[in-house]
Amino acid sequence: MKITDVRAYTLDAFRTNWTFIKVETDEGIYGWGEASLGTRENALEGCVEDMKRMVVGRDPGEIEKMWFEVYRDSYWKGGPVMMSALSGIEIACWDIMGKKLNKPVAALLGGKMRDKVKMYANAWFVGAREPEDFAAAAKKTVAMGVKALKWDPFGKAHMTLSLEEMDKAVRIVGAVRDAVGPYVDLLIECHGRFNPFTSVEMSRQLAPFKPMLIEEPTVPDNLDSLAWVRDHSMIPVAAGERFYGKYQFWDVLHKGCVDIAQPDIFHTGGIYESKKIAAMCEANHIPVSFHNPSGPISNAAILQLAASTPNFLIHEIMLTDGSFRKDITNEEVFFEDGYILINDKPGLGIEVNEEEIAKHPYKPRNLRHYTGTLTDIRPKDDTVYYFKGLEYANEKR
Repeated sequence: MKITDVRAYTLDAFRTNWTFIKVETDEGIYGWGEASLGTRENALEGCVEDMKRMVVGRDPGEIEKMWFEVYRDSYWKGGPVMMSALSGIEIACWDIMGKKLNKPVAALLGGKMRDKVKMYANAWFVGAREPEDFAAAAKKTVAMGVKALKWDPFGKAHMTLSLEEMDKAVRIVGAVRDAVGPYVDLLIECHGRFNPFTSVEMSRQLAPFKPMLIEEPTVPDNLDSLAWVRDHSMIPVAAGERFYGKYQFWDVLHKGCVDIAQPDIFHTGGIYESKKIAAMCEANHIPVSFHNPSGPISNAAILQLAASTPNFLIHEIMLTDGSFRKDITNEEVFFEDGYILINDKPGLGIEVNEEEIAKHPYKPRNLRHYTGTLTDIRPKDDTVYYFKGLEYANEKR
């Protein structure tokens, strides 16, 4: 079997863009990967096109050799664009091999450690601005059976928090805790926005609400700052979505930067590189939670990886997404009592509707992390709870 073509598809996903990678072979078997960056999409597609000449003609089953040689022969190594392009191709090759062997990818990675993973909801807070808004949304979400919630309560703050901004963040987290009770996990997203002393003070003020973690408290371009915060924080520190590959994660681990690692499988080099990073973390007794605020291929790939990773902790999923999500792929996600079940379909267990992709052309989207618009209210006819489909799926089972 030989790779005959590699193509990138970027589509508008309302709050961001998704980039899917299709790898085709001379046996008619093809695979899907994801490389969504949410920014620099044109550069990403160009990188995939450049990388294609290094991939076409290769055996898609020689994943380790292909990855090593493409990375070795890329003079400018690392960074989000190059690593995402390589990751998307690598993920698609795993999908091909699973289909060829009629096995789920988890079986090719050593077999399942588990049949289901605990999940936490992101994007459950659409439209919330004030503490009472977050509390109402949290109560509604938990009533659906969700047992862990992640969100960013910090508005437009960057580097520092004024007394007023800190007070509002504390009131928002407190309102959510009061709404959901003591046994729902709260995960506090910081989006890499604070300096070290602000991060530590924020952890001190939020600690009474017993969050599971604070995510990316400091700007990700300084590991020493993150390590200092981890040493002084009153809440466990998680990070990793903007660390590119096992070489950078080696520094993260040796500097003692995190309590929980969050590699993003389509920025770290793909499924196998993420498996290696997880093993490095396992040797340091650090759990992993793969970053997943993206599309359905990402979700499918991470679930296969999570199934075969001993130190996997918790899975991220977007609670609301565009109503088109169910049309883009044949994604089925079974949800039970705070856990997502992992399927046993060949490959990643997902197929893409290429005609539907064409209906959602790329639109430039600016990041909203520091503008206070993370909780944008989407158009009324496009507001859907992703888990409505899960209830239907459970009925079918």
